Amino acid sequence: MSKDNIVLIGMPGAGKSTVGVVLAKRLGYRFVDSDLVIQERYGKLLHELIEEHGVEGFWKIENDVNASLDGHRSVIATGGSVIYGSEAMEHLREIGTVVYLKLPYGEVVERLGDLNARGVTLTEGQTLRDLYEERVPLYEKYAHTVIDCHEKLLREVVHEVAGAAGKSGA
Repeated sequence: MSKDNIVLIGMPGAGKSTVGVVLAKRLGYRFVDSDLVIQERYGKLLHELIEEHGVEGFWKIENDVNASLDGHRSVIATGGSVIYGSEAMEHLREIGTVVYLKLPYGEVVERLGDLNARGVTLTEGQTLRDLYEERVPLYEKYAHTVIDCHEKLLREVVHEVAGAAGKSGA
C-alpha cells in the first residue's frame, strides 16, 4: 500500500476540490474526488443518495467508498462528512498525508450557497453552525496537518499544502 497520497479534508466550501485539482497538476499527481467516485459507483447524485438512504445511510456509503480508495501519487479530495467514517479515516491516514483545510465559520457560510444542492448532510434540526462545531474537532483529530485558509489566495493554500506534505520542491 502506497503512502504517497495527499488527502484533503474540511468543511464543504473549504476548497478541497479546487485546491486538489491545482495541487495535482502542480505535482504531476492524479486527482480523485471521492464524491465523484461515490456518484459513479452508485449511479446517482449525492443528494439523491441522501434522500434515498438518509444521512446515516449516506455516511455508511461514504465510509465504504473512502475505505476502499487506493491511490498512488494521488491528491484525494473527500466529502465534508468523511470524518464520520472511522474505517475510512484510518485507511486514508495509512495511504497518505491527511490535510485539513480550515476555514472560519463565516467564510464557510459565504462560500456554501444552497446546502441541499451541494449534498451537505444536516441531521434533523441541525444548523450549519451546529454542523461546523461538531465537525471541527473531528477534522483536527484525523489531520496530520492543518492549513488555515482564512483569506488566503488559492496559490498560497496550494503552496502550503505541498509543503506540509513534503512536496515543496514541486
